[in-house]
Amino acid sequence: MRWDRLDDRGAVTAEFAIVLPTALLVLGFILGGVLLGAHRVALTSAAADVARLEARGDAALAAERLGQLPGDTQVSRVDQGGLACVTLRAAPGSGPLRALTVAATACAARA
Repeated sequence: MRWDRLDDRGAVTAEFAIVLPTALLVLGFILGGVLLGAHRVALTSAAADVARLEARGDAALAAERLGQLPGDTQVSRVDQGGLACVTLRAAPGSGPLRALTVAATACAARA
């Protein structure tokens, strides 16, 4: 009987050593996904604001709104018929997410 109990010693520690890193990895992926989603929402909102401001001729306010974005945000503009379209691209946060790029495009009718 005593030998059976000794054979199981350390099993909980081994299981914990396997499960803990896996749980932390899954948690990291979930948090990364939430951060990417939040960054995408912020870029979409900013692109819509800038497109509307530029479409109605408020270049100064559009430049001010762009100044509120992080410094590495890339801006591209395209005129499509009577629409002013703005695309914003930026890498979210820092660390491993820095390798990804999130983009958002918005268009507004020119006044």
